Amino acid sequence: MNILAGLETFLYVISSALFYPVVAGLVLLTFWIVISFGAFLREYIERRQDNSSILSRYKKILESEIHLPVVIARDPEQREGTTKQSQDEIPRFARNDSEQHETLDIRLERLLQDAELGLIKSLDKIRFAIRVGPALGLMGTLIPMGIALSALAQGDMPKMAGSMVTAFTTTVVGLACGMAAYLMSMVREKWVKADMREMEFMTELMLRNSKFKVQNSKLGEENEIFEET
Repeated sequence: MNILAGLETFLYVISSALFYPVVAGLVLLTFWIVISFGAFLREYIERRQDNSSILSRYKKILESEIHLPVVIARDPEQREGTTKQSQDEIPRFARNDSEQHETLDIRLERLLQDAELGLIKSLDKIRFAIRVGPALGLMGTLIPMGIALSALAQGDMPKMAGSMVTAFTTTVVGLACGMAAYLMSMVREKWVKADMREMEFMTELMLRNSKFKVQNSKLGEENEIFEET
């Protein structure tokens, strides 16, 4: 019996010690939800205006990945004007037009995968909040209830009432944070899927346009050689 009582006391001390970290976690989570909701509204307004910053940034990166190596590889004056150090910084596939063309689809596929992975990772925080909010609310409920029962046994009614108020408050806050995070997560997941489809379309379109330009350039060079001969 003494061992059992000691274990119960030990668990009670641990649960009581976790009360303040749980309350602090709920407060921080509430502030984070408010900030995230503001960013969510801003992104919603941007998307309503067909002005997605994510797609715009990806398009710029995609265009630089396609056009910049070609310019460096094909422009002799620019290549001669670069220093040895700057030429060393140019990727090897960007110094040769044929190699650059052969590896273009591989590099764009890698770029697309990295962008999609970044979109998926952007949902990790909101998914974490969905799980953590109700869990902290439940912990913030059970710990004060234990304190309230202990106060009831001692006949301290004001302490019991204060603990019960705290227990119900933490429950409401935790559930509210979880619900807000879940609603934002549902909408953001749709946005992520739409962005991934748009990124795939943009990548495929630019890749085909690049191949078409390369083919036209080769045909033009062959025609010039044929006319000279």
